[in-house]
Amino acid sequence: MATALKLFHARGYDAVGVAELVSAFGITPPSFYAAFGSKAGLFARVLERYAKSEADLFTHARAKGGSVTAVIGHMLARAAEIYPACDGTAGCLVLDGARNSADPDARALTAAIKQAAHDTLRDFIATQYPQQADALSKFVEIALAGMSAAARDGADRPTLEAFAASMTRTFRREAKGA
Repeated sequence: MATALKLFHARGYDAVGVAELVSAFGITPPSFYAAFGSKAGLFARVLERYAKSEADLFTHARAKGGSVTAVIGHMLARAAEIYPACDGTAGCLVLDGARNSADPDARALTAAIKQAAHDTLRDFIATQYPQQADALSKFVEIALAGMSAAARDGADRPTLEAFAASMTRTFRREAKGA
């Protein structure tokens, strides 16, 4: 799983072929298909593992506690910390791993995770800001997507930290209706 995660994270779903995966795993194609069913089946398992790692920004931020604004600030700060080089690969696998993929299964897998994350984030924000929960959750998601893309394009940690701090201040103002 770690090998597949690194490959998919570094290059994206479409750029990693089954031949490369079986070679990296040291197995035969029949063994690969017996174990995972398909490349998309492997990707699903990789995404599941990734979602339970340090990349789960919300769970880590929530564990620190605090108000909705504080948790959002922790999420953005954590993204600034890990997106520049999470295990040697920049960005977020869920946000970028199947972006523009030709495989509808890969796109569906990441879309489902993004939707679940949106729902969780929106419901959390609604505990304090029910009227603005949907708009504020989308604001955070777009900020994270931009940070991930910027990290993949070479943005460093200090740059992303400054952006995260700015987005946290903006979130606070938007949440209060300013």
